[in-house]
Amino acid sequence: MINVVVADDELPAVEEISFLLSQDSRIGKIHRATSGAAALKALEEHEVDALFLDIHMPALSGLDIARVISRFTHPPLIVFVTADEDQALQAFELAAIDYVLKPIRPQRLAESVRRICELVEETPAKPEMITVDQGGITKLIPRSDIAYVQAQGDYARLHTKDSSYLIRVPLNDLEQQWGESGFVRIHRSYLVCMDKIETVRLQTGKAAVIVHGAELPISRRALPYLRERLAANRVRPL
Repeated sequence: MINVVVADDELPAVEEISFLLSQDSRIGKIHRATSGAAALKALEEHEVDALFLDIHMPALSGLDIARVISRFTHPPLIVFVTADEDQALQAFELAAIDYVLKPIRPQRLAESVRRICELVEETPAKPEMITVDQGGITKLIPRSDIAYVQAQGDYARLHTKDSSYLIRVPLNDLEQQWGESGFVRIHRSYLVCMDKIETVRLQTGKAAVIVHGAELPISRRALPYLRERLAANRVRPL
């Protein structure tokens, strides 16, 4: 099944498209967004195969989102669903796979889903991208580049090998979202990617991991679970 984002600044349109898609057995999870920013956030938080985008949305239009997505290493597929007949050429120049006009006919939407399914089957697995703002510029970084995350109040700082990025997402939320992707909470202030751990020291009172040269403490509460994960990964602590 394919997972999708439906984005339109008019809620009734989001609900209509989502309902029609939900009747299709080929569709898995449907993430709803009523703005361009919400659509990008959904891409950050979920595995998405395709987006159904309106053209005209305030702040970030569907075309703006398509331009952002075009910079992804493995971008999700894009279907525009709009009442505007005049933007089709520009949409296809941005690599849209379909252009569906409103009012929507269920059969026409089903054809878009068929196209998505065919292309998804041919596409290799894609890394999840994280949207970050740096100096007023929106950047997209692969989650696989993130070595550890540090809590900073209601924000979290993502640390890669060469840089760091501040995002407005609490560490608790990232722990829930990224737990199945190899990230482990080792301390109230740190979430670590198991694959990026270089050294582990588990002496009582001095437990720590080394990630890209940074020494991060392991709390007593987190220590038993970390031991289990290390054993499962066949990592020998010092």
